[in-house]
Amino acid sequence: MYYDGHTPIDLEQERIEILNAFKGLLRATKDRSREETKLIRKAFDIALDAHKDMRRKSGEPYIYHPISVARICAEEMGLEPTAIVCALLHDTVEDTHITLQDIEDLFGVTVRKIIDGLTKIPEVFDENTSIQAENFRKMILTISDDFRVVLIKLADRLHNMRTLSSMKPEKQLKIASETKFLYAPLAHRLGLYPIKSELEDLSMKYCEPETYQLISGKLKSTQDVRNRFIRRFVAPIRTELLDQGYRFEIKARTKSISSIWRKMQTKDVPFEEVFDVFALRIILDTPLNREKSDCWRVYSLVTDFYQPSPERLRDWVSTPRANGYESLHTTVMSPQGRWVEVQIRSKRMDDISEHGLAAHYKYKESNSDINKFDRWIAEIRELLDNPDTSALDFVNDFKLNLFNDEIYVFTPKGELRVLPTGSTILDFAYDIHTHIGNRCIGAKVNNRLVPLSYQLQNGDQLEILTSSKQKPNDEWLRFVVSAKAKQRIKQALNEAHKAVAADGKEILDRKLKQYNIHFSAENIRALEKHFQIDTTTNLYYKIAKGKIDLSQLRELNVVGGNIQVERKIRSKKIKGSDQDLVNEGINTDTDTVVIGEDFKGFEYTLAKCCSPIPGDSIFGFITISSGIKIHRFNCPNATHLLSKLAYRCLKARWQSSALVERVAAIRIIGIDQMGLVNKLTEIISKQNNINMKSISFETNDGVFEGKILVLVYDTAQLEQLTRKFEQVEGVKSVTRWDTTVDSAELN
Repeated sequence: MYYDGHTPIDLEQERIEILNAFKGLLRATKDRSREETKLIRKAFDIALDAHKDMRRKSGEPYIYHPISVARICAEEMGLEPTAIVCALLHDTVEDTHITLQDIEDLFGVTVRKIIDGLTKIPEVFDENTSIQAENFRKMILTISDDFRVVLIKLADRLHNMRTLSSMKPEKQLKIASETKFLYAPLAHRLGLYPIKSELEDLSMKYCEPETYQLISGKLKSTQDVRNRFIRRFVAPIRTELLDQGYRFEIKARTKSISSIWRKMQTKDVPFEEVFDVFALRIILDTPLNREKSDCWRVYSLVTDFYQPSPERLRDWVSTPRANGYESLHTTVMSPQGRWVEVQIRSKRMDDISEHGLAAHYKYKESNSDINKFDRWIAEIRELLDNPDTSALDFVNDFKLNLFNDEIYVFTPKGELRVLPTGSTILDFAYDIHTHIGNRCIGAKVNNRLVPLSYQLQNGDQLEILTSSKQKPNDEWLRFVVSAKAKQRIKQALNEAHKAVAADGKEILDRKLKQYNIHFSAENIRALEKHFQIDTTTNLYYKIAKGKIDLSQLRELNVVGGNIQVERKIRSKKIKGSDQDLVNEGINTDTDTVVIGEDFKGFEYTLAKCCSPIPGDSIFGFITISSGIKIHRFNCPNATHLLSKLAYRCLKARWQSSALVERVAAIRIIGIDQMGLVNKLTEIISKQNNINMKSISFETNDGVFEGKILVLVYDTAQLEQLTRKFEQVEGVKSVTRWDTTVDSAELN
């Protein structure tokens, strides 16, 4: 036994617990041969030795983490022994002395490739690169070679989220935001719905803790009532299924906390009015050739007992989702007047629903029609074809294809095409072929001529019209929603941009010779700074377009053919890139913006999208042209900034002694009544030190929505005012009001 400085550690007890954890992993790994068991033991021994001196932030031995990741792969994803080996070794190359060559020598080429895909890129990158985006792109690069890389990474992320409580608050928020922005949608796209839901819930736990605890508490308090209702609802269905000789299982699934919260927001209702808090799942043990017919028979049986809603029927048995999801969904009315969602599927369909991509490959040989994942992987390959795409652009384009619902349209010959909801003519054209997309001038939809911007509807049949004279333009990017279309349009525009830039390069070369200036990399960089242009290609492009006056070259200070760059006086107003800030002395990892003080000579502003006030948890974001902007952690833009651009985010806190009025926005919804506005304004006037900046009310069919801007000193004042508003008769909800995501806030 020894002490780590705080608490005693029993090494022998730890060793026993580690061995027990490994035994639990072996029990969870199904269908393993003797040789595969030996490989798993070998991987465990190597990982145990490599991580022997390492501990996690919680203080526990690091080896618990790879064992837990491997167990998630085995139990919750249904992966095979090779993936378990890789999960045990996934951090060894990055964090220990073991190399990729060592992995290959011990376990072969396949394991080496997977471990390489899981190893993060070293943090050596230029000022405009997001390391998070680069690592994400590297991981996705491997999906077409071995999908297990992505699945193990998701398991790794899930365990990190489950153990996030031991991290510092700012680290918790960064990881949670990144998970919500990228990894939860990725799990959704891979068909891993239980993991997707848990990732979203855990992200919400750290990003919106108060809302999470509120909904979690209400779910626990209503659990017994739900259970009694489910038993009564299921009883007649169960009896009839047994009478008809079906082999089946009925499960009740409670909606995730994040899903309930989204429903509350979109429908603008309290928790008590979310009708589909849970869903029933009927899982049939039926042969492959009878799956579809049996699902519809059971649907008929359910609707014999309960009245269905025709608008809520979802047939993903006949037409599976793009991620391979198959199920028959209906919503029926119970005798108590409550809507209940019922999902009907086979065991195979349920396995794919729970385990997604991994299960898809398990059933692939028995069902050749299951090719949705393969089609999606082909789309990813296309996205990766363009080497000029930055990591951030790739992440943006890739994410477009993650969370979108689908619509189904047809070619003139009746071929079914699946596209994201909101797709236009151009999305369809690029889905057919890049050449057709680039030449598209319009289409006939259901024999009616429509423009490029026409939004497709389910069931549309369309014929693309092309012209050899047509070329993509910047406007097209507004018309498309699919990642493929955006990527192909950008690629075409970049090629055209480069062709023009080549002419500009020749023009500049001639001009430099005229003024006896060397055509060198150093001089080109000097010109970029002089003309305030971000890239060399853009410099050449603007020269070719005549947007740069090259006669200015004679005014430059040139010595021996080299341009002498004058050092600019340090400005208190932040201009240029975020790298300029770092050069000026801001350390994004350690420095803290203190609101109410002058921060090292730099200016900051409060973001308009969330209007932070003292008492709010805040962070600073280094913009390109507007200095440092202060955002709330629950700002509409926070997830985007913290996940994709974390290297430009700073710690921030309020100066305790600073008493400055800040603008706060309040949204009020309720039943319209005589004198209501007067009551609300009277409350404000009676509050000490609170002034009203503006007020606006709209009434629609007896329901009003009001937006009030008030000047307050801190969140305590705002909460006091909010509580008084809630007591007014007719008021149903009072919330802090944030604007939608504004691109100006992100720059």
